[in-house]
Amino acid sequence: MATVETEGQTTPAAGEPDRADYRDYARCVHCGLCLNHCPTYRLWGREADSPRGRIRQMILVDQGEIKIDEAFVTHIDRCLDCRACQTVCPSGVEYGKLVELARGRIERNYSRPTTERLLRNLFYRKLLPHPGRMAALGRLVRFSQRSGLERLAGGLGLLRALGLEKRAELMPPIDSQFFSTKETRTFPARGERRARVAFFAGCIARMTFSALNEATIRVLQANGCEVVVPSGQWCCGALAVHAGFRDVARDLARRNLDVFLSEEFDAIVTNAAGCGSTLKEYGLLFGPESTEHERAETFSQRVRDVTEFLDQIGLAAPLQSLPVRVTYQDSCHLLHGQKVSEAPRRLIEAVPGVDLVEMAFADQCCGSAGVYNVTETDTAMELLRLKMENAKATGATAIITANPGCLLQLRAGAKLASTGQEVLHVVELLDRATQKP
Repeated sequence: MATVETEGQTTPAAGEPDRADYRDYARCVHCGLCLNHCPTYRLWGREADSPRGRIRQMILVDQGEIKIDEAFVTHIDRCLDCRACQTVCPSGVEYGKLVELARGRIERNYSRPTTERLLRNLFYRKLLPHPGRMAALGRLVRFSQRSGLERLAGGLGLLRALGLEKRAELMPPIDSQFFSTKETRTFPARGERRARVAFFAGCIARMTFSALNEATIRVLQANGCEVVVPSGQWCCGALAVHAGFRDVARDLARRNLDVFLSEEFDAIVTNAAGCGSTLKEYGLLFGPESTEHERAETFSQRVRDVTEFLDQIGLAAPLQSLPVRVTYQDSCHLLHGQKVSEAPRRLIEAVPGVDLVEMAFADQCCGSAGVYNVTETDTAMELLRLKMENAKATGATAIITANPGCLLQLRAGAKLASTGQEVLHVVELLDRATQKP
C-alpha cells in the first residue's frame, strides 16, 4: 500500500480506502443537532466527546495541527460508534465511516501501552481470524464457567483485584454444542419454496448463540425459504473494523466474498445487526478501482437482516397466540447503520396476543457496542442502567431486540437490575409463535 509521511506518522496515500477525504469532514456544519443523540455527550456534556468535537479533532490530525496522542486516542476510543448522530444529521455526515478510519489511523501510527497493545494484537490478529483457535478459547471459557473456577475466582476476590469483576458479569455462557459450518448444510423450505437464502452464522455467535441461529433457520424454513449454511465462512470483520484493524477485516471479507459469491442466492441473511452493518459496507474496505470493490458491492447488495428480509417477503407461517407484553430495543447498527426500524416492530406486532409497548429512548445504545462493554466497562454499565430503567418503566415482561451483543448486554442488565424481564431476539419470539408441523 502506498503511503505518505506526515510528522513521522505513516498514513495511506490520498484516494486509498483507509484515508478520509476532506469533503467527508466538510459535510459537518457544526450545527449541534447530533449532541443530544450522542450517548457519551449526554453522559458527560463534553464537546470533545461529541460527534462534531471528534470530527474537529480528526480534521486537526489530518491537517497536522495536532498529533495522534493519548488525548486524541481517548476521545476516539470513548465513542460507541452507535451512529445515532448519523440518523439526525441534516448534512448526511457518514460519522461511522469517519470514526472507523480514525481508529485505523490510530492503529497504524500510535503506540499504545505495552500490555494493551499485546492483548489487542493477540485477540484481533492471533485469535479472531482463526476459527480453530476461537473454538479452543470458547471451550476453555466453557470449562471455567461450568467447573466452578469462575465462581471461585469471584468468591476469592481475584476478579475484583484484577479489575475484571464487572466484565465477568457480562461474559456470555458458552454453548454445549457450537453451531457448525464445517460442511455446507441445506435446510429445505416448508411448503412452497419462496426463496433460497444463504445464512451468515457469525463467529462468537456460533459459540454463544447456537440456539438463536437454529431458531433463525427454523423461522426462515417455516416461511418458505430454503436455507443454505455455506462452509468456509467466518467472522464478518466488524470487531476488527471497529478496533482499527482494517487489514484483518479485509482478509476476513475476502474469505466471505469467496464463500458467498460462489453461487446465486436470493439473499444473504444474518440475525446480527452489527454483522449486517459491516457486511453491507464491505465496499468501504477496498479501493473503488480494485476488482475486490466490485465484488464487495455485489455481495453487500445481497445482504439482509433477517427482520428486514422476513418483512420484505411477508410472513407465511401460521402463528399461535402469545399473550405477553413486550418492549423493543433498537439495535444501533440495525436502526442507525442499516436504517431498519419498522420491520422488526411489524414482525413483533404480527404475533397474535403480543402487546408492544415502546420504551423511552429505545434508539439509544444499551452499551454493548461490539466489545465496548469490555474496553469501556464503566460507561457501558451506566448506559445499561439507564436502558433498564426505561425498559422496566414499560411494564413489559420481555425485552425484544435484534442483535446478539444487545441480547448479552440486556440479559446482564435484567439480572443486575432484578427486573425479571426475559430478553429475546425477534426471531426467537417468532419461533415460539410459529406453529410446528
